[in-house]
Amino acid sequence: MSGGAGAAGGAGVPAYEVRGLVVRYGKVTAVRRVDVSSPPGRITALLGPNGAGKSSLLRVLSTAARADAGSVRIFGHDVRRSPMAARRALGLVFQERTLDKELSVERNLWFHARLFGMRRADARGRIALMLELFGLQDRARRPVEELSGGLARRVEIARALLHRPGLLLLDEPTNGLDPSARSAVWADLTRLRDELGVTVLYSTHYMDEAEYADEIVIMRDGRVVRQGSAARLKSSLDSSRIVVASADDALAATQLRAAGFAPLTGPDGVAVHCPDPESRVADVVRALDVPGLTLSVRHPSMNDVYLAAAADGQVSTR
Repeated sequence: MSGGAGAAGGAGVPAYEVRGLVVRYGKVTAVRRVDVSSPPGRITALLGPNGAGKSSLLRVLSTAARADAGSVRIFGHDVRRSPMAARRALGLVFQERTLDKELSVERNLWFHARLFGMRRADARGRIALMLELFGLQDRARRPVEELSGGLARRVEIARALLHRPGLLLLDEPTNGLDPSARSAVWADLTRLRDELGVTVLYSTHYMDEAEYADEIVIMRDGRVVRQGSAARLKSSLDSSRIVVASADDALAATQLRAAGFAPLTGPDGVAVHCPDPESRVADVVRALDVPGLTLSVRHPSMNDVYLAAAADGQVSTR
């Protein structure tokens, strides 16, 4: 990719910076004193259950809603004081489909260019580039209603990047797509980061999609409860383990305790928790003399991180 949407703002300016954000709907507080920020060129995932505050945070960042307290800046532009400057620095992809289905792919892009006041020559060049970058040249004249869900989503991302924003906001970007289309969307988004330096912030309820991000922000009840890279969040759980399955789990547990381990019996067998389970497999095998023995090494998953965050609600940052 070349000639795409680079970051806006001066050197060292965060792509977005949220400080002390509070969002209320009547008597309900949807976002409670949230602080999040990102340097340019990072992909960040917002993870959390329905009602966690993810969409409310994105709505304020997109300038579609006002904060009740706190500050929000997009490449240095305060969304309250300079909403137009902030909007020009970001591109939006909503969960709901917003393309005009009766118009062609190309006409949808032209309509967006006019909304942003792009000059005709500039718009023509940008549209041609977006069609090329997203492999849409041969579908440019086709009505959107004839496209698959995955291709339509690709058009929406292309449209969001037309005016050269540095920040791309996406709310559940792969909702309703099949696995192949979901994979294609993430290939596009990682290319945008790697080749154009676009900053990406997206919400998702898919654990596997959170792992595409450089940074994961888990929200619960309007608060950030955990934050960091996938690797850092997993390692923070300290729940790597060797799982022993056999014809006699009770005997296996007894033998492991006699060898100095602290086994825990669960539905999958007997677990021995340790920081580096690969290095202890041989010790566990030597301690056991039970029929039907099988061993497996397991490390924490994003699902484990998510469940831990939901259970304790305690703030844990990088």
